[in-house]
Amino acid sequence: MLWYHIVFLALIQGLTEFLPISSSAHLILPAQLLDWPDQGLAFDVAVHVGTLMAIIWYFRSDLWKIICAWVGSVSGKGCSNDSQLAWWIVLATIPACIAGLVFDDFISTHLRSIEVIAYTTIGFGVLLWLADRFGHSNKTQRDFALNSVLAIGLAQALALIPGTSRSGITMTAARSLGFNRETSARFSFLLSIPLITAAGSLKLIELMSSAIVVDWSSLIMGVILSAISAYLCIYLFLKWLNTIGFFPFFIYRLVLGVILLLMVYA
Repeated sequence: MLWYHIVFLALIQGLTEFLPISSSAHLILPAQLLDWPDQGLAFDVAVHVGTLMAIIWYFRSDLWKIICAWVGSVSGKGCSNDSQLAWWIVLATIPACIAGLVFDDFISTHLRSIEVIAYTTIGFGVLLWLADRFGHSNKTQRDFALNSVLAIGLAQALALIPGTSRSGITMTAARSLGFNRETSARFSFLLSIPLITAAGSLKLIELMSSAIVVDWSSLIMGVILSAISAYLCIYLFLKWLNTIGFFPFFIYRLVLGVILLLMVYA
């Protein structure tokens, strides 16, 4: 990989992992549209580590309280809002983990095309806008229940399809269930932590069992750039979300999807 490939892909991963526009699609497209070499497994692991570091650091205070409360609930010290949130995160993560184990090979073989990305980018972008535009906004974290958490978890499993966007589909589900924007985004971001950890761990195991030659300087650059860009993205997104809403992301997805379809059918 050339240096500007590394910079571009690391920044793209950091910026798109938590925005509702699909990081997987944006990492697939450069190789297909620009005839760049595939970034490879090692680089995928590196940029996932970078985004994981960013989300953990941003929510470090919240995570400490959630983990301590969860340990307390397991050891019989009683439940609290934070311990309940920990159990909700675990529960909502299960469907995506199961779907990944069952369908990963099929998705990698049949659904990583520009055409699929174009349709999912448009379709799930429309759903995001509709949920944000017409969904109620009176529910907060205290209103999470088993059915709503399972619905968000099942929606997250759809994000295995390139172009769907993990953050986008979970926010769509939460908004359609009546949760306000801040609660929807915060829960979506917290949900990303176990999922990115699991996906990164599987990639790391695969990497360690392969004979891939690792370019450590490229990987370190990828980790640093993806971490910085992801942290800034999380900060600005949460700061501006209530002001701008999801409409700009819907427009972006619509324009990108139409351009991709024109390229496919031209």
